[in-house]
Amino acid sequence: MKNIPEIFGSLVFNESVMEERLPPETYEIVKKTLTVGKRMSLEVANIVASVMKDWAIENGATHYTHWFQPMTGITAEKHDSFISPAEGGKVIMEFSGKTLVRGESDASSFPSGGLRATFEARGYTAWDPTSYAFIKDGTLCIPTAFCSYGGEALDQKTPLLRSMEALSKQAVRILRLFGSDDVTNVKATVGAEQEYFLVSKEIYEKRKDLIYTGRTLFGTKPPKGQELDDHYSGSLKPAVSAYMADLDDTLWRLGVLSKTKHNEAAPAQHELAPIFTTANLAVDQNQITMEMMKKVADSHGMVCLLHEKPFAGVNGSGKHNNWSLTTNTGANLLEPGDTPHENAQFLLMLVAFIKAVDDYQEMLRISVADAGNDHRLGAAEAPPAVMSIFLGDDLTEILTAIEEDRPYDARETVQMKIGVHALPKFPKDNTDRNRTSPLAFTGNKFEFRMAGSSQSIATANAVMNTAFAEELRQFADILESAPDFNEALHNLIKDTIKNHKRIIFNGNGYDDKWITEAEKRGLANLKTTPDALERMLDRKNIELFQRHGVFSETEMKARREIELENYTKIIHIEALTMIDMARHDILPAASSYAARLCRNAKEKSAFASCMAEKQLITRISALTDSFYEKILRLEGAAKFIESFDDPYSNAAFCRDKVIGAMEELRADGDALEELCSADCWPYPSYGDMLFSIK
Repeated sequence: MKNIPEIFGSLVFNESVMEERLPPETYEIVKKTLTVGKRMSLEVANIVASVMKDWAIENGATHYTHWFQPMTGITAEKHDSFISPAEGGKVIMEFSGKTLVRGESDASSFPSGGLRATFEARGYTAWDPTSYAFIKDGTLCIPTAFCSYGGEALDQKTPLLRSMEALSKQAVRILRLFGSDDVTNVKATVGAEQEYFLVSKEIYEKRKDLIYTGRTLFGTKPPKGQELDDHYSGSLKPAVSAYMADLDDTLWRLGVLSKTKHNEAAPAQHELAPIFTTANLAVDQNQITMEMMKKVADSHGMVCLLHEKPFAGVNGSGKHNNWSLTTNTGANLLEPGDTPHENAQFLLMLVAFIKAVDDYQEMLRISVADAGNDHRLGAAEAPPAVMSIFLGDDLTEILTAIEEDRPYDARETVQMKIGVHALPKFPKDNTDRNRTSPLAFTGNKFEFRMAGSSQSIATANAVMNTAFAEELRQFADILESAPDFNEALHNLIKDTIKNHKRIIFNGNGYDDKWITEAEKRGLANLKTTPDALERMLDRKNIELFQRHGVFSETEMKARREIELENYTKIIHIEALTMIDMARHDILPAASSYAARLCRNAKEKSAFASCMAEKQLITRISALTDSFYEKILRLEGAAKFIESFDDPYSNAAFCRDKVIGAMEELRADGDALEELCSADCWPYPSYGDMLFSIK
C-alpha cells in the first residue's frame, strides 16, 4: 500500500523542502515572499536556485523550464538542460538566480493582440515565487508570468496576481475598520471541480472531428444515454477506476490536492474535485490537472476529452469555480459567524459581492466566453448566460428584513440593526444547492458554475477578485470617513441590498419565465461569445481594471482581439472539418449504401415487392441531395470567415452565418446516419464512443 503522506508533494519544491534545505535566514525571506509578497534580492535568488537545482537533480531532473500560461488557454514551456561546459570537454550542472528569476522566450508565435509588432519576437518570463516549482517528465518546471518587451501581460497568470494584490489591499482596509489589526493579507481561495469524458483511444482515432476539434460534429444520440440517471455517482468501471487511481497518484506527487472522484451524469463522463488552495496555486494546479488527465489517459489506452460539449444532446462538462476569501490569520470572510461583530462583517462582504456581480455581470460572462462554452451555457447541465446569484431562502429573507428595517422572523425575533444587535444564527447549508444558478452561495463560498471544462480559471478569478476589490474600495471610502461607523454600516448594507437585489434569484434558471424576468430587471443576456466580447470595452470595465492596475486599456483591447480571433479560428476549423467529413466520408457512404439497396431491390424484384428498399432509397436519395446542397452552402460561407477587416466582424459572421450552416448540414448528416447500415457508416457511433470503456 502506498504511503500517501510520504508521496504527496514529493515532486514539488514546497515550503517543507525549502525549510529543510535552505539556510534559516534565506528561508525566512522566502517565507515572507510567499505570505506577503516581499521582493527577493538576487543574492537570495542565487541561494534558492542552487538548492532548487540540487533538489531537482536528486529527483531525476536534467532540464529546467519557465512554465507559463500564454493566451492560448494551455501552458507553454521551453526546456534547457542544467549542463554548462567545463575544462577538459566535460560539463558541470549550473543554475543561477538570474536564470531562475527571469527567462527569455521567443514570443513570436504566441497571441499578443497587437501588443507587439510581428518583427518583435521577444517575450520575458518572470518567476512567480508564490507558486511552487515542480518536476514533470524529468524537467524542473518554474511557474512564471509572461510579459512583452514593454511590460504588458501576455499571459493568464499576471492579471490574476495583480488582482490578488488589489483584493488584499482593499479587504485589509475593511477589516481594519472592524478592529482586525492583525490581518495583513487576504487571499482569494479557489477549488476548481473538473469534469471530463473518457473514450477509447482506438475509437477516438477513427473520429476526425474529435481529433481536430475536440467535439463531435456529426452523430445521433444512442438508444440509451443518461435518461435513467444510473451513471451519476455509480460504481466505477474497472478501467476507469484504474485510471483514476493512477491520476490521483500522479497529481498527489505534484502536490495537487485531488480529493473527490466520481461518475458524472452522462455515460463516460467523470469529475475530479480538489481541496481549496490560494487562487494562483489553484490556477496552476488546474492546468497541471488537465495536462495529467490527458497524459494518464493515454497510458491507459483512453483519451480524455475536456471540450465543454463533446457530444450533442448529452450532458456537457463544466468547471465549478468555488471562490472564497481567507485572511493570513486563518479566518474565512464568507463564514457567517456566530457573533454580532462577525455577522456584520460577513454581511458587508456578502453585499459587496452582490454589488460586484451586479455591476460587472458582463465582465463575469466575458471571463468564460469561448466557442466551446457557447454550446454548454443554458443547456441542462449548465446555468444560462444570464448572471444571477442564488443565496437560499433564509439568507435572502435576512437581507430583505435589513432592507425593510424590520425584524427577521426565524427561531427568534431580532431587530436588524447592524453592529448593535446580534443577527440570528443560521446553518451553513440551510437550503438546497441550485444547479441552475451561475453563482450560488454554498455555506462559506460562492460556486461559479459558468466556467467551461477546458478553460483556464485565471481570467474568471481575476475578474471576480477585481470587481470585489472595487466594491470594497468604495465601501472603505464611505466607512473610513463616517462620523458614526455603526449607522454608516447599517445604511450602506441596507442601500446596497436595495440597489442591487435584482441580481438575486433563487428559482429555476432554466425556466423561460426567468429569462423574461431577467430582461425586465435589466440583466444582460449575452448568449454567444461575440455578444459578450462586444461589451468588454465598455468604459466602466476599462476603468475598473485600470484603477486597480490589473489591465491597462491597451491590454484589454489586445485580449478582446485575441478572444475574437480565437473564436473565429475555432469555428473555421470546425467548418472545414465538417466539410471534409461530409464530402469525403459521409456523402460517399450514403451513396454507396443507396447503391447497395438498389442492387438488392433489383435482385429481389422478381419475387418480392421491395417496399422497404424502395422507400429507403427514396429517403436516402432525397437526403443526399439536400446534404450536398448544404455542403455547398457551408463551403460558400467558409470562404468569407476571415475576410473582414476587424476581428469582431469576423466573429459575428461566424455566429450569424457559419454556425447556422453547420447546424443544417449536421441535421441532414445525422438523419443519414439513422437510415444507413452501421457497417457502411464511416465513423464510430455515439453508442460506440460513450460505452467504449469497460
